Amino acid sequence: MKLVLFDFDGTLTHQDMFTKFIIYSATPVRLVLGVMFMSPLYLLYRLGLIPARKLRPLVSFFAFAGRNKLAVDVIGRAYADQVISKHIRLDAMQTLKQHQDDGATIVLVSASLDLYLRPWCQMMNIQLICSEMASQGKRYSGYYSAGDCSCSAKAYKVSQQFDLSAFSQIYAYGDTKEDLAMLALADKAFMQGVEQ
Repeated sequence: MKLVLFDFDGTLTHQDMFTKFIIYSATPVRLVLGVMFMSPLYLLYRLGLIPARKLRPLVSFFAFAGRNKLAVDVIGRAYADQVISKHIRLDAMQTLKQHQDDGATIVLVSASLDLYLRPWCQMMNIQLICSEMASQGKRYSGYYSAGDCSCSAKAYKVSQQFDLSAFSQIYAYGDTKEDLAMLALADKAFMQGVEQ
């Protein structure tokens, strides 16, 4: 049996879906305050002074701390159903479908959030490893339950969830250096569609 690992943003999609979801899900007040307080950090990120793996948890905390879990989950499902489909790369989706038709175990491994990736993966009938928002009772805490799922964390979480020796072949698809550790697990690794 084959194991196939896909990154999400930029690999299965044309663009960053994390930032689009933050804007899509933001209340008007959080959106205004977020622009005011997060703009300096975003500028540092664009200048290469703060890595995305450090910025994402801060943005997520600002966006979701204290928000009603059920309400945010409804927004996440709507985003998965109505928005993500408009940004999917057709060539990557054909590759995913081919692996599915071959009977492979397909896993989306992403630093993006479970709030919208979980319903999307359920629709696609694939498994998910990603950054997950923690909750306290009926509200999101704003923190990640197990850290940002990028770089070495991707490879670690895949190795924790699967016995890699049980698979006859492992494929991995990514598009940035955050995917390199995951690609290193594979027999066949593809960066931006090109076999490595």
